[in-house]
Amino acid sequence: MNGQKNTTDIACCLLALMIGCISPSLVAENDVIKPRVKPAIILNEASPDAAASPENPDDKSITIEAERVEGIYEQEMEAIGNAKLCYGENTLTADRMKFFKTTNETEITGNLRLDRKKDIIEGDYLKLNLDTDIGFLSEPRYTMKNSDGRGNGETLFFEGKNQYRLKGGSYTTCPIDQEDWFIQAKELKIDSATETGVARNVSIHFKRIPILYTPWLDFSYTGQRKTGFLAPVVGHTARSGADLAFPFYINIAPNMDATIAPRAMSKRGFLLSNEMRYIGHNVQGRLQSDILPDDLDTHQTRYGVAFQHAQYFGHGWRGQFDYNRVSDNRFLRDLSNNMSQISMTNLLQQAGLHYLGDLGHDGVLSFSAVAQQFQTLQDPRAALNTNLLTLSPYKRLPHLTMNAIKRNVAGMDFSLDASWTNFAHQTFIEGKRFTFFPTVSVPLRNSYGFLTPKFGLHYTNYDLSMDVGTKGNNPDRVVPIVSLDSGVIFDRHVNLGNTGYIQTLEPRAFYVYIPHVNQSFLPNFDSAESDFSFAQILTENRFTGSDRINDANRVTLALTSRLIEPSTGIERLRMAIGQQFRFDDRRVILNSQITSSNVDFIAALAGRLTRTISTDVNLQVDEQALITEKIRAGISYQPEPGKVINLGYRYTRDIRERGDILINQLDTAIRQVDTSIQWPILNNLHTVARVNYSLQDDRLLAGLAGFEYVSCCYKLRAVVQKLTTATQSTTTAVFVQLELNGLMNIGSNPLQVLQQSIPGYTSIY
Repeated sequence: MNGQKNTTDIACCLLALMIGCISPSLVAENDVIKPRVKPAIILNEASPDAAASPENPDDKSITIEAERVEGIYEQEMEAIGNAKLCYGENTLTADRMKFFKTTNETEITGNLRLDRKKDIIEGDYLKLNLDTDIGFLSEPRYTMKNSDGRGNGETLFFEGKNQYRLKGGSYTTCPIDQEDWFIQAKELKIDSATETGVARNVSIHFKRIPILYTPWLDFSYTGQRKTGFLAPVVGHTARSGADLAFPFYINIAPNMDATIAPRAMSKRGFLLSNEMRYIGHNVQGRLQSDILPDDLDTHQTRYGVAFQHAQYFGHGWRGQFDYNRVSDNRFLRDLSNNMSQISMTNLLQQAGLHYLGDLGHDGVLSFSAVAQQFQTLQDPRAALNTNLLTLSPYKRLPHLTMNAIKRNVAGMDFSLDASWTNFAHQTFIEGKRFTFFPTVSVPLRNSYGFLTPKFGLHYTNYDLSMDVGTKGNNPDRVVPIVSLDSGVIFDRHVNLGNTGYIQTLEPRAFYVYIPHVNQSFLPNFDSAESDFSFAQILTENRFTGSDRINDANRVTLALTSRLIEPSTGIERLRMAIGQQFRFDDRRVILNSQITSSNVDFIAALAGRLTRTISTDVNLQVDEQALITEKIRAGISYQPEPGKVINLGYRYTRDIRERGDILINQLDTAIRQVDTSIQWPILNNLHTVARVNYSLQDDRLLAGLAGFEYVSCCYKLRAVVQKLTTATQSTTTAVFVQLELNGLMNIGSNPLQVLQQSIPGYTSIY
């Protein structure tokens, strides 16, 4: 037996040497002659410049290695035992393989594995033409290298380079022996070049239960953009009923796409939604349109459109366009599946042209021209109760502004703010307003402090549609504004625990003098009172807009201390207190303003108390009456992503308790608690919840409850949200989404709702 085996092996080696492919170095071991290396047969040898390598995928050379190689010269070759065939970037290994040189075909059996650039294919029997990549494989199993995708089938048909088709194929991204979900298709075609798949007669199984059937499925297994149907979106709201949409995605160009979504609602009927997005080097935009031809409830055609466009023209010029409109007051509340839109009352319609450039050395010049109006959505009950009426803002057709700043001119800084606006309204007085506000300041700074005296003269002129008292229809106003801002900065190094910080101490004094100028006869196009805060008490005018300029003879004292990380410059903690002293009573007021000289004290604490606890607290106190005016407090505990607890409290004292106000003033008191949480309750199960409750009105303003389950290859989210809308009615929405990793999302996506409702929310992966 040994002699026969030796003869066979020697014949094999002689055959290999005749073809010129093996080193003749041999060694004797246990009376059996064995090669030191496996026989290597080089067939269809390419030129020296086209050596086989990953950098040369078009190389046509074919190499076979095995423990034993035999065959007929220039006709066929059979490799037996740990056989390996290399062609181009592909490597075939098996127990046994045959290669037919005349046709460049191979026939392979036993523990077969085909290792290609983007996938690995295994099976029992393969017949393949290496020139055309056409053939078939029995009992195939495949794995994608660029994703977690894998699957199997009855038979795999190779149909050209990077193309193969499975009969009775399956696909999943789950680990082996843990197939929580998979798709089963009568036919599954994979294109490795485009990393896409097309399946026919498809059933999607979740936990071995079929949950969805489709005659055709076109998908990208690496998440690349691809034209085709997206997973259906299923939801439910109290106003639209059961909601089912079938979005179709169109990959128009690398910088442009669109999604068309036919949507069926049990209470409303059939709605067609379309979204188009585009982006370029100097342009980007989005168009969203929805139309409901016949509402089953109102029997009317209803529609909504939202278009945003921004473009940069170069040399500091840019333009923007923002147009939003709906067919009726209840469109968003009845039909929107975006909960953040339900409470909207004013829809912006605006176009603008803007410029920003240099004004010589140390100067900035900006200009804008804007046309702006709003569509105001009214509560349907407003006709019966005027307290529910929403006042529409003035149209600005157009609004022109110019701002110029010039620094370091003989040690002084100059600035100019000018505007011209045409205000239009269907109900109230209309007119044109011109403002001209030059200022000059002398900034005196050094390394530890600053002193900045400033003087300005604010001129305003109106051209109104009707007379305003003795001033006629062309009143004007001139108001001088004087301020002095000063501050000092001290710092020192401190150690808290084992951490070093820079602690600052920053006292600041800010004085403003503005003489009283009677403005009661002027219209109010766009002025409102700013909320009392640290930012507001260190400004000259407590009103926004240009129709009211407060009279002032006051000084503000503030003290701020910060803890700063020296290595990063990050502010870890900020503590501040401030007090405003008014030397004269305020005389320029709006409807809800108090006029007494009471002083207000304000305190704030913000930042990270520890690595896991952060807070933001603001407190305003009427110091003379020792009564709390406002509280805005929040604390957050977040030890790691996916774990967060938020507690918040808001309080505002009823303005009617303050005394010196106008009669028939509405109740402005606020007492609200707001708490939210995202927390794991089991290994892979997280709970999410939020409660925003008005203690003043004893009712729920916003509520949310749900859970998230995260597995290795899927995520399941279920959320119920209840929200009080701007009309004081409530709406309830249900979001259920099953995310099959690497394939599709089925259901309605609650992520935006969770991110808006739970500060610090982190999507779990």
